[in-house]
Amino acid sequence: MPELSKGGNIAVGSGPLVAELHTAGGTVDLSALLVAADGKVRSDDDLVFYNQPSAESGAVRHLAADSSDPERIEMNPAALPADVDRVVLVGSCDPDDASRTFRDVRDVLVRAAQLGADPVDFRPPALTDGERAVLLLELYRRGETWKLRAIGQGYADGLAGLATDFGIEVAEAEPVAVAEVPEGLKRAEGPEQPARTEQPGRSVPPQTTTVPTPPPMSLRKPPLGTISLDKGSQVSMSLDKADRELVVTANLEWDGGSDQRRRRGADLDLYALFVPASQAMRGEKAPGSVVKSGPRHKGDGAEVVYYKNLGSLKKPPYIHLDGDARVPGCETVRIVRPDEQGYVLLCAYSAVSNGFGSFRSFGAKVVVTDGRGSTVTVPLFENTSTRYWVAIALVDFTVPDGAAIHHVEAYSGRMTERRPVLHVDGTVQMNAGPVEFKRR
Repeated sequence: MPELSKGGNIAVGSGPLVAELHTAGGTVDLSALLVAADGKVRSDDDLVFYNQPSAESGAVRHLAADSSDPERIEMNPAALPADVDRVVLVGSCDPDDASRTFRDVRDVLVRAAQLGADPVDFRPPALTDGERAVLLLELYRRGETWKLRAIGQGYADGLAGLATDFGIEVAEAEPVAVAEVPEGLKRAEGPEQPARTEQPGRSVPPQTTTVPTPPPMSLRKPPLGTISLDKGSQVSMSLDKADRELVVTANLEWDGGSDQRRRRGADLDLYALFVPASQAMRGEKAPGSVVKSGPRHKGDGAEVVYYKNLGSLKKPPYIHLDGDARVPGCETVRIVRPDEQGYVLLCAYSAVSNGFGSFRSFGAKVVVTDGRGSTVTVPLFENTSTRYWVAIALVDFTVPDGAAIHHVEAYSGRMTERRPVLHVDGTVQMNAGPVEFKRR
């Protein structure tokens, strides 16, 4: 497949084209600018990104990353108006975390694909001088032809500085009061004077009106709202890791499933296995992957918050279980100091007294919320029996822009009481931890 070097270009067709962004080592956001011949946008509507996902009736669209595809920009050159000279693709670090730069990012690759043609790749040069945004590719007109050009220019001021250079208003602006001049009259030179009519001795008082100023473009990532994960999927929750007031709450919720089970107690327990940020690492497998073995650490099998070790919010591990529920309802873990967290694996244990049965038939699920407008439900999809453990969800605090929540749903072996193990790279090993029976 063709690969462009910095400054290189290649002709493309006028059909729809999709550019996707791949990175390693740090999260990068993908956006697009619709630019006129003067090198500026026509209005703030010409920035296409996570807060404004479409321009020109869908001629340029932003598509968020999901479980099967990376973040993408879709462009339809044939649908762009004549006053759009080019579409510039931009990669940028999280605007909510000024400490993140491209020094933390490896292997940046943008790939542009068009039906019937080989994909075109561009790998920008390493950015090591504190850059927080980079111009990646531009789709531009040359007569009747469309071309792609590789740019690779970095910006230290991030998406805000780059957008400002292209004419986007990102700073706060106050409404401006302007005196309205009655039709047919000229404003007097010098200090403001009341306008006068043709009748001596009578004046028309000046009328003022507030000219509405368009709201500035907000680069802050919006909350997720309320979503539910599909099997094996994940989602990123934007968090300010320096926020000492932030509390991430994880609930294990269950209703018991049936009157008979509720009468027996339907006792589930929430376990939060954790790896502190100081020990967390990245491995060959993605966090949340289920493995047969993994890199161990001294806390394997011991670093856990549960009914016998409630944890603490005022000192490490900055994770606390609110209490033990012996009947259907809810158990809650609260997590603070996200900068101190690496990985947190949320598991459920079904007490032997529950008998044989399925976690799903108990109505078990995990609900994670940041209290700031993002709530993620992690349901169970499999029916199992004679299983005492399920690893439901992994919360990965190592991602730069907040926390990634992974749907895991891995079950212990049949009739085994061994607890899961969370490795330092965020991988999960079932049937490998200690055995500890719960006594009523």
